[in-house]
Amino acid sequence: MTATRPRDLVAAVVGAAIVVGLLVAMSYDSVPPLPTLAGTTLLAFAAAETVLGFTIRDRIRRRPHASPVQALTAAKAVMLAKASSLAGALLMGAWLGVLGYVAPRWANFPAAASDTVAATIGAICAAMLVAAGLWLEYCCRTPDDPRREQAPDPDRG
Repeated sequence: MTATRPRDLVAAVVGAAIVVGLLVAMSYDSVPPLPTLAGTTLLAFAAAETVLGFTIRDRIRRRPHASPVQALTAAKAVMLAKASSLAGALLMGAWLGVLGYVAPRWANFPAAASDTVAATIGAICAAMLVAAGLWLEYCCRTPDDPRREQAPDPDRG
């Protein structure tokens, strides 16, 4: 399994922003106002994954107070991390798509002003979920064994 590539996350953000921006532009008149704190649920997931990252990292590095981690547990944590970073990227793109439509209109329409705040909070919380997913994925890496000797490279003389 390979590490999550930044270009994949950027592509998800850009693609979701374009699609949601177009959908909002076509139907903004019929959409109810966005709840101001709608994106904060992502913050709860980000906090949980951050704590899980520290816990998994201590267990993988076999710190004195931590029990060893089972391979299946680490694999599940990696899958959670990859899914969270991708979901966070898609949601960040969606919030940025909404923000791209309502931000220029916020001085003219009261609903757009409220939706600008909601979209900003949602985009920030989604970015935090992406960061937490990447952190958890990083924490699931196995450390290098310091006792392992590197074989000398014969070409380096």
